[in-house]
This record gives sequence, C-alpha cells and structure tokens, in this order.
Amino acid sequence: MKNQTRGTFQIIGISVRTTNENGQATQDIPALWARFMAENIAAKIPGKVDNDLYCIYTDYEKDHTRPYTTLLGCRVNSLENVPDGLTCKTVPEGNYTLFTAKGNLTQGAVYNEWINIWNNPLDRAFTADFEIYGAKANNPENGEVDIFVALK
Repeated sequence: MKNQTRGTFQIIGISVRTTNENGQATQDIPALWARFMAENIAAKIPGKVDNDLYCIYTDYEKDHTRPYTTLLGCRVNSLENVPDGLTCKTVPEGNYTLFTAKGNLTQGAVYNEWINIWNNPLDRAFTADFEIYGAKANNPENGEVDIFVALK
C-alpha cells in the first residue's frame, strides 16, 4: 500500500447502480464489462487522454455495504461532448491508498483484492475509488490492475 494524492480527472463511459448485498455486484459489474466490450464503448468516447480503462466506484449511499454507482470508461480531457447513452463523472482530487491486484484477471484477481481492501482498517472517504486497467492488464491471465481507494 502506498498513499498518494491524485488530481481531479474526468471519465466518460457507462454505469450501473449496484450493491455488494447478496452478491448483486458480482453479477452487475461483469455484465457492465460485457456490455462495454460488446458495444465497443471505448471507440465512442471522444477526447480520450490514453487507452487505459477506468472502473470508478462512486455515489456511495454510505459505505461499501450499501448501494453505489460503478462507471466503466475512459479518462477524457473534457466533458463538453458526452455522446447520447453514455454518462460522465468528475473524480475529485483526493488522498488515496494504492493497492495492486495481480494474477488472473478473468479468475477474480481484482475482486479478491477488493475483499482484502474491505477487510483492511482504512479510514475510507467513500467519495470515488477507482481501478486503472493499463498496459499491465493487457495479459488478463497474468495481469496487474492498480486500485486507488479514497481516504479521509
């Protein structure tokens, strides 16, 4: 774990309102990914700053045990041109702890790291947590995904 300050950034993509209650997120989030890939959403996003994919967890009702919004998309330089059917979010500047999920991304490596995070006594802000799927995630059978957890 490494603590760091991250600046404000903007995302355009697709989202779902979900919850970890009764395993709902384990159905909703993979379905969001499947839709993102099947509809080639990344190609519809204007003004991308890079090819990384971001998965944002935000609009928490209370904490990770209550409903929240998951937004899957790309970092952009502006929110002035959001295509119909897509949504956007500005992630505020904040202090974050960095975790890294390593292993087979298709077999739950990221989810397993979240279980570790949920069981960690962090002073979480529950503003916007996010994962970055960059070059190290290109080999999903032996990948790495950085997970940034917002701190108070």
